[in-house]
Amino acid sequence: MRIDRMLAITIMLLNRERISARELADRFEVSVRTIYRDIEAINIAGIPVVAHSGINGGFSIMENYKIDRQLLTLNDMMSIITALNSVNLVFDDAGVDSTIEKIRNLVPREKESEINLRSEQIVIDLLPWGYPGRYKKLLKEIQQAVEGNSLINLLYTNSGGETVSRIVEPMTLVLKGYVWYVFAFCRLRNDYRIFRLSRITGIVTLQETFVRKSGSFRDIPKWENDNTEPVNLVLKFSPEMKARVYDYFDDENIKRESLKINPTIQIN
Repeated sequence: MRIDRMLAITIMLLNRERISARELADRFEVSVRTIYRDIEAINIAGIPVVAHSGINGGFSIMENYKIDRQLLTLNDMMSIITALNSVNLVFDDAGVDSTIEKIRNLVPREKESEINLRSEQIVIDLLPWGYPGRYKKLLKEIQQAVEGNSLINLLYTNSGGETVSRIVEPMTLVLKGYVWYVFAFCRLRNDYRIFRLSRITGIVTLQETFVRKSGSFRDIPKWENDNTEPVNLVLKFSPEMKARVYDYFDDENIKRESLKINPTIQIN
């Protein structure tokens, strides 16, 4: 859309000393004539764009214009791109791809190598190694149902091992640790429920939509009774399991005993 392109051009001009019509045309895959029309419209809108002639010519924002040129610092843009990349590793969303590209377009050419290096230095992947591919498809379908307020029919295996069919109003996708859940209003139970994605064995998105209710996943009561006294457990592991112990417990909760006795893990 033209308004999106004009906004992107304005932001680029605010973050670049000067940029040519040809470079803008290549960036947005339009003609140079179209860029000139966009620049004229931006001027009419009250943002003073100056045209410079010559070999090093191009467009720039008038030097004394009051809007701060540096709306986003390079570190800001790096952080945003890193966060968006982590989301897209899960959802593979074309809209997120477009947003990443728009932000990358704001980066001065001489700084692009720093952005590329950052993408190799920090990677946040919300899916663990070996995560089944079907879960990624499941996440995508539930995400679309949440955004579209579409009812879904789930085949779900409950804690008792029984597989049941539930028609639910999906409201929120929740990642806790490395486990994904969907918070939804269950029409069978007429109440809010939380479903673990790994226990969903089938899903059908229905044509019917729903009006989102006011409930929130933050209001879900704790599964355990708050009046129950905490239980202290002592777990013993053989030395061969120490790598796995380090994966799940802090050093302060680990008590190492002599080799004659298996190491003991004290959990408080």
